[in-house]
Amino acid sequence: MARSIWKGAIAFGLVNIPVGLTSAESRPDIQLHMVDSKNHARIRYERVNADTGEEVPWDRMVKGYEHEDGKFILLTEEDLEAVQPKLTKTIEIESFVSLDDIDPLLFDKPYYLEPEKRGQKAYALLREALRQTGKAGISKVVIRTREYLSAMFVRDDVMILMLLRFPQEIRASSKLELPASADVAFQPKKHEMDLAMRLIDEMAGKWKPDEYHDEYREALMDFIEKKVSGGEAVDDVKQGEDREEAGGSNVLDLAEYLKRSIKGESPGKSLTGASSKTKPSAKKAVAKKVAKKVAKKAASKSGRQSA
Repeated sequence: MARSIWKGAIAFGLVNIPVGLTSAESRPDIQLHMVDSKNHARIRYERVNADTGEEVPWDRMVKGYEHEDGKFILLTEEDLEAVQPKLTKTIEIESFVSLDDIDPLLFDKPYYLEPEKRGQKAYALLREALRQTGKAGISKVVIRTREYLSAMFVRDDVMILMLLRFPQEIRASSKLELPASADVAFQPKKHEMDLAMRLIDEMAGKWKPDEYHDEYREALMDFIEKKVSGGEAVDDVKQGEDREEAGGSNVLDLAEYLKRSIKGESPGKSLTGASSKTKPSAKKAVAKKVAKKVAKKAASKSGRQSA
């Protein structure tokens, strides 16, 4: 089982069930990089000012919402933090509805709910109650910095927390040009319907999802592996200077995760729970030790070069 990305509790009436949240998805995407075919150099994407053409440093960047054509409202990180939902580690079930009543179009992202040891009995109680009633618990959950609507239901022996799309996120099908069911011109004739029903009946079978695979991904990996075994791999792809790699998406994501992690801690506490306030004398001692190590390395390097 993958590591939990979130630990909290399910609030079920007066019952509190400590759980961990683990993604139920696994997407082994093939990561492809953009490379210049002329000299095998990696292609960079830069933050460029559309007016001056100059690269923009991260500390000058803010987000903007275009409320009218060409008119923007600028939003700083502080502005965005001010409207973020209150961080909570509780999935409080607000109501129970029939699972069959939830439109599958609303299903977005699945997570597994795994009980902590001390919550296994209560977990089993809620799981069997949901199983026998065919209900789903509707709740709101905050993951990282965003609040989601969710439905909690059972699959085998695990409770699933399915993040739901809000109804406003689903486009109305009424805007599509569809043949109306009541329109006589589109109503099938009896023999046509009989043939269609017969064909469906002949093609009917048991749903076996394991028989389906991402054929494109498998074909692409086979193609890549053949190129590797055929000696077509190149080892001269130029990464470029290691300059301000913070512009890369991976580093930006890491910074975002660090910010979110820090927000989850109580004020004045570090990620390990120790106080982040270090006495000035302790800071000076650490700085001296670091300076000595740097000086020692520099002297050693200089000695090797002169030799």
